[in-house]
Amino acid sequence: MNSDESKSLVLHLYELRKLIIEIIIFLLIGVAVSFIFFTEKALEFIKKPLAARGISIIYTTLPEVFVCKIELSIILGAIIVSPFTMFVLWKYIKPALYKEEIKKFKVLFVVCLILFATGIAFAYFVVYRFLLDFFIVVGNGVGQPLFSIGKYVSFLFSFLLPFGIAFELPVIIYMLSSHGIISYDKLKSFRKYVLLFIVTLSAILTPPDALSQIMLSVPLYLLYEVSILVSKCCNKETKNIL
Repeated sequence: MNSDESKSLVLHLYELRKLIIEIIIFLLIGVAVSFIFFTEKALEFIKKPLAARGISIIYTTLPEVFVCKIELSIILGAIIVSPFTMFVLWKYIKPALYKEEIKKFKVLFVVCLILFATGIAFAYFVVYRFLLDFFIVVGNGVGQPLFSIGKYVSFLFSFLLPFGIAFELPVIIYMLSSHGIISYDKLKSFRKYVLLFIVTLSAILTPPDALSQIMLSVPLYLLYEVSILVSKCCNKETKNIL
């Protein structure tokens, strides 16, 4: 490695260090703001499905509520400062991209945000409400449901996050297809293996119950079918270019 390459590497490491420090500072500010102004409102919002069904929220240990608020503040803080974080990351990545890549990156970034938000909204407003009613009906007459606030919040976010991630599948397939790593024909031929993989992945990502796994597997497989169509369009574009 010559002196110019060495200087370039040191400069990149310095920029990366600066980037990490800025992100940590943004996150700490976001967590503090969330804890002071938004955590109570967020707790009230996520408790609404239980309150509407007459279910009480309890806590079983003294620090449970405080720990739960801290966890919720971290999640909300990361969401609040995400535009600033993305801007800082964009400044770091942009110099390494060509004009066409910058345009594609912007479009993909917006699509990723929309898909992630759609996945979370679908999980919370459709699947989660159905799942809650199902478990209440199953437990009817057996006992009185009492939810620990810590376990409830952990369960809720462990349920929502996989849906947000899973809805990014078309973007992942688009990127792989546009770089020639995977093709439309291969995706079609892999259907049965992908179905098995999706079921296994759903079992790992979701809380340990069959209904949660089914509710994630079905939309995920439908997204795979959409991804096949996306790959078909990408392959056509590649052929036209060639």
